[in-house]
Amino acid sequence: MKKNTHNFILPGEKVGIISLGCSRNTVDSEKILSDAQARGAKVCAHEKASTVLVNTCAFTQEAKQESIGVIMDLIEQKKSGKIKKIIVHGCLSQRYPLELRQNMQEVDGFAGIADFKKGLQAPLRLTPRHTAYLKISEGCANICSYCVIPKIKGGFKSRPERSILEEAKELGRLGVRELIIIGQDITLYGADRRGKTSLVELLEGVLKATSIPWIRLLYLHPRRVTDRLLELMSCEKRIVPYVDMPLQHANDRMLRLMSRGMTRKETISLIDKIRMRLPGLGLRTTFITGFPSETEKEFKELCDFIKDVRFDKLGAFTYSREEGTKAYGFAGQLNERTKKRRYDAIMSIQKDISGELLKSKRGMDMDVMIDEDLTRSEGVYLARTACDAPEIDGVVFLRSKKRLKPGDIISARITDSYEYDLTGEAIA
Repeated sequence: MKKNTHNFILPGEKVGIISLGCSRNTVDSEKILSDAQARGAKVCAHEKASTVLVNTCAFTQEAKQESIGVIMDLIEQKKSGKIKKIIVHGCLSQRYPLELRQNMQEVDGFAGIADFKKGLQAPLRLTPRHTAYLKISEGCANICSYCVIPKIKGGFKSRPERSILEEAKELGRLGVRELIIIGQDITLYGADRRGKTSLVELLEGVLKATSIPWIRLLYLHPRRVTDRLLELMSCEKRIVPYVDMPLQHANDRMLRLMSRGMTRKETISLIDKIRMRLPGLGLRTTFITGFPSETEKEFKELCDFIKDVRFDKLGAFTYSREEGTKAYGFAGQLNERTKKRRYDAIMSIQKDISGELLKSKRGMDMDVMIDEDLTRSEGVYLARTACDAPEIDGVVFLRSKKRLKPGDIISARITDSYEYDLTGEAIA
């Protein structure tokens, strides 16, 4: 299912969107709104709209439940006359088109994922003016045993280099100060077009085409973090020293069952290499708890691995059994209580590690980017270091006697720390 919003939007309608899921969905939502605006719609906040679009996620059971909950709430609003029309987009309607039509007849239209072939450049943005996501690929070719994304979005497809560079230039012209290059696995860029541009070559093109000071990469598969990529990141200071590299587990049997293509030993070697090449690195990862047949001993191995490596940032997911994946039929499916207990244990470990790592930054001088003026009169700002991605990682609560604006990059002295966040003062 890949239908255009134009089938459902009429000129003059007040249209707003609720964007669920990851930053890749945010880019798609920007494209959906831009298409609606081109059709003549009046784009506004979804709370003020008569037509509400929902860009859904269907990656896990939790994400599906959230998407369904939002749709059901909108159906109630439609029944009460608060809104007139509901249009459902994205992964949920791509994955379950017939089921949704049968069970949600109050919805006025369903459309699948955004049409990648038409490009994703959009004049409307859902991010603050100084940050922007630049999506360079769609789909995935890794075929991890737990992941449903290839079933929903298909195989890996690189976006044409020319289209990417044109959008990067335009975003720079519009004042973007942080460009976040995203895809399900951006290390695959160019692999589907033999002999064409690789990720490293694409990044070199973006650096040449723009003067944007912070360029951030999301997400890197550990199997394809190459020496060439690390060399570029170490030489080009505009590519921030931030690596988001989902590992999913540390036990070799679990990694094989997950079809990750890496061993524990290879993973440790890679992390050591990255840390050696990128001083000041912010290393983020994610893990899955309660994968089918995961034993207490294997889970303890994962916990010990986390304690030994001491990731700067870490997220975790409880395993979600998704139909259409290889792992769906695996023996040894664990109950939700066990998955949640293991999730809580990992996050408790990481909370202590994060607190200790941030405590070591007290007294340090660091460059930070201003995101928001919190007070407008008292000189208190919300900022981030280069090792903190927006809406994912921690923040710096910053005091400054000098008036600052979003997108400014200044030097700050760190004065205090918490479990995940910092406080600091601008250096005059």
